[in-house]
Amino acid sequence: MRFDCASRTDVGLKRKINEDSVFADADRGLWAVADGMGGHEAGEVASATVIEALRNLPPVENLDELASAAKDALAGANRQLIDLARSSASQQTIGTTVVGLAIANGDFRCFWMGDSRAYRFRDGYLSRVSRDHSLVQKLIDAGMLSPEDAEKHENANVVTRAVGVAEEVDVDIVSGDAVPGDQFLLASDGLTRVVEDDEIAAELLRSPPDAAADNLIELVLSRGAPDNVSIVIVKLL
Repeated sequence: MRFDCASRTDVGLKRKINEDSVFADADRGLWAVADGMGGHEAGEVASATVIEALRNLPPVENLDELASAAKDALAGANRQLIDLARSSASQQTIGTTVVGLAIANGDFRCFWMGDSRAYRFRDGYLSRVSRDHSLVQKLIDAGMLSPEDAEKHENANVVTRAVGVAEEVDVDIVSGDAVPGDQFLLASDGLTRVVEDDEIAAELLRSPPDAAADNLIELVLSRGAPDNVSIVIVKLL
C-alpha cells in the first residue's frame, strides 16, 4: 500500500518544553503520537521513551502480531518509566498518553492509552476511531455530562489511563478496513481541545496532508495554543 503522510509537532504558545513526540514510518505502515505529562522534562522523557519502544518493534508477519508487539512494547516502556520515577528525587509520575496506527493489506489496527485521538476521514465524514480514556468520557458515558460541555470541563485534562502511571498496562486496540482515499489523523489533545471535529474534517477535505497539517497547526496557534500540539495525517493512495 502507498501513503501520503505528514507529521507535525509544535510547543505552542504557553509551554516552555514540547512534551509531545511523534513517529511516522510509512515504509512499515506504522505511526504514533505520544503526549507526555509530569512537568519539567518528565513528560518529554516519557513520550520519547514510548516512541522509541515503538520504533524498535521487531519485524512481524501481520497486523495482529504487530498490535500484540506494540502492546508488549508499551508494557516495557511502562515498567521503565515507573522505575525511573521511583529512582528520582521527587518520585513524581513520569507518564504519557499514546495513540498508534498500523495499516497493511487493506486493514488497520489502532491502539491507545489516554486521550490522544485517532480519526478516520472517509467520503467526507470524520469518525473517531479511538475513545478517550478520561474522566470526562466516563461522565459522558454515565449521562452526567454532554459531549459539548466535555472540552470545557474543569477536569478535561484528567486521563484514566496512560503509560507510566500504573503497574498494569491496559491498551485498547480496534481494527477495521482501510481503503484508498481514506485519511487517518492522530493527534494530541493540544489539537482536539482547540479545534472542533467539523473543522478538522473541512481541512482534510480541502487540503492534501502536508497542507492540512500545517493549516491545523496554524489554526491552533491563532487560538492561543495553550498546550503542545502534535498531528500525524496518513492518506491511503
